[in-house]
Amino acid sequence: MLTSIGAPSIDALFDEIEPALKTSHFDGIDEGVDEMTMIQEMAERARRDEAGPCFTGAGCYDHHIPAAVWDIAARGEFMTAYTPYQAEASQGTLQLIYEYQTMITGLTAMDVSNASVYDGGSALGEAVLMAVRANRAHPSNKTGGPRRIAVAGACHPHYVDATTNITRNQGIELVPTGTTDGRVDLDALTGMTGDRMPVAVIVQQPNFLGLIEPVDEIADWASANGVLVIAVVNPTSLALLRPPGEWGANGADIACGDGQPLGIPMASGGPSFGFLCTRSSLVRQLPGRLVGRTVDRHDQPGFTLTLQAREQHIRRGKARSNICTNQGLLVTAATIYLAIVGATGLSRVASRCHERTRKLVGTLTGVNGVRSHFAGPYFHEHVIDVGQPADRVADAVAELGIVGGLPLGRYFPDLRNCLLVCATEKRTDADIARFGDALQQVLNG
Repeated sequence: MLTSIGAPSIDALFDEIEPALKTSHFDGIDEGVDEMTMIQEMAERARRDEAGPCFTGAGCYDHHIPAAVWDIAARGEFMTAYTPYQAEASQGTLQLIYEYQTMITGLTAMDVSNASVYDGGSALGEAVLMAVRANRAHPSNKTGGPRRIAVAGACHPHYVDATTNITRNQGIELVPTGTTDGRVDLDALTGMTGDRMPVAVIVQQPNFLGLIEPVDEIADWASANGVLVIAVVNPTSLALLRPPGEWGANGADIACGDGQPLGIPMASGGPSFGFLCTRSSLVRQLPGRLVGRTVDRHDQPGFTLTLQAREQHIRRGKARSNICTNQGLLVTAATIYLAIVGATGLSRVASRCHERTRKLVGTLTGVNGVRSHFAGPYFHEHVIDVGQPADRVADAVAELGIVGGLPLGRYFPDLRNCLLVCATEKRTDADIARFGDALQQVLNG
């Protein structure tokens, strides 16, 4: 190789590196091992990560993923595919994104979806920026005053933090409305009148505490007052709950969320992808890419990038966002997952999650000293009060091999004795009984 490129030696090839920067020894690197030894060692290390059944959700869920999902997604055509700038060479990728958009709009009952964004938190940030651009009639867009976004009820704290970081330097203020019994304080929301009227209202369904919000009342109030509605939704729940496009009389204006439940492994918290949908009248404010279907000169169907509102494609000052790269491989997996399970299968997954969570809550509240903290309907997460600091309880349960829920005190100080627990379709009766026994042991000895 050196002869072919005309270099007399390796040192000559890298002669631009200063001698003082070079090292002649690698004492910190162990001797190499053979492949068999390496595989055995890595398998042993992997076993240390086996944490037992997981009852923690809060935005990242332990769902069953059919083996075919990643067998297909890991094929070279998908795994190594780059951005489909050249339509004639990227029909497979473009068709997949088109199918994804179709499925997501079907789930959310919205008109149009983009080709995804980074994750649920950044999706909400993009949705807020989009709402501010779209609601031109709002007085704050004319006076230059602060653009207020109402956060109705308990929205995911990580999403709120991400959105604040994305929008805070653009004169946008997120205003929490507070909660009553874990759900939105409607009086506080509807009391935002006059110059306190928000540009948009964010509502998560189910909310961060697992409860079902009165979305129809929120959507109708917003519509009557010229306020846009941003829905944050769990895609699996939409197989059972009314989709945001059908909230109230007119539906939500923008819907977003995290696609992790759709065939994406938990993977220690990421990566994932965010979905972002809207109604047709706002499509010009939608960031990212949009794939459309057309026909060629022979009347054969084909796919192309129809809308590209990214700074990579248009002038930066005209771009809707410069951080809206889509998670193409994860979108591929989600599309394959939805194609495999279908509408009926997704409904069964959602129903099983709800049934398993009801079973879980019944078992845990049967432990002496444990009770439900909030009343009202829920989907597949619920808050339980364990009667003592929940972070210590969760740590003790983890020592017994159970990932036993999220301690809420770090987000809500008045809920320091509470755990947010979740059960997906994977949790068996034996898993739930094991969690109940572990909690009994930790709390009562």
